[in-house]
Amino acid sequence: TIVITGATSGIGLATARRAAERGARLFLIARGEKDLRALCEELQSRGARAAYAVCDVADADGLRAAADRCERLFGGFDTWVNNAGVSIYGPIRDTKPEDHRRLFETNYWGVVNGTLLAAERLRDRPGGGAIITVGSVLGDAPIPIQGVYSASKHAVRGFINAFRMELIREGAPISMTLVKPAAIDTPYKDHALNLTGAPMRNPGPVYAAHVVADVILHC
Repeated sequence: TIVITGATSGIGLATARRAAERGARLFLIARGEKDLRALCEELQSRGARAAYAVCDVADADGLRAAADRCERLFGGFDTWVNNAGVSIYGPIRDTKPEDHRRLFETNYWGVVNGTLLAAERLRDRPGGGAIITVGSVLGDAPIPIQGVYSASKHAVRGFINAFRMELIREGAPISMTLVKPAAIDTPYKDHALNLTGAPMRNPGPVYAAHVVADVILHC
């Protein structure tokens, strides 16, 4: 059973479809109920078991309620994928503080909320499980125009690497993985807040979303 946040678009959507093809049970989390319902119906029509919860990953209590629903329906989960994310295109100095904070609520606090919750549930699960977070190469090498996004992914990298050390120290049966895609062919840039006044395009090479999905499922 795999939980995927940000499940209705881009990498999350590709991962849900690939996982369903391979026989996984899917519990999908996103903010839009219409898209979640449509995706569940699509996967179920192909014979997969899938359910969903409408939730913003920045809402720790809402995320916990979603995990409880997964527990009731599927008896818990083996894998948690932190995938939800947003971006801003524009200079840092032109970004409103409230937009800066909102991005961190999703990209950083959403990962913290999901990871701590998943670790709590997986610690005592027979066989443990996996927590996989979709970061970015921009967490290693920031670029202009996506400075706020780059900063959030640096924060995610620091959190994941430090928390992994804590899990190793306590001997928890949990694997922690940070996947760091480069440019991916998703609607990501179209959903982002654009302060530049110009259309954005990904720098090449641009990879297909299913390439990242396959890496996530390998992990």
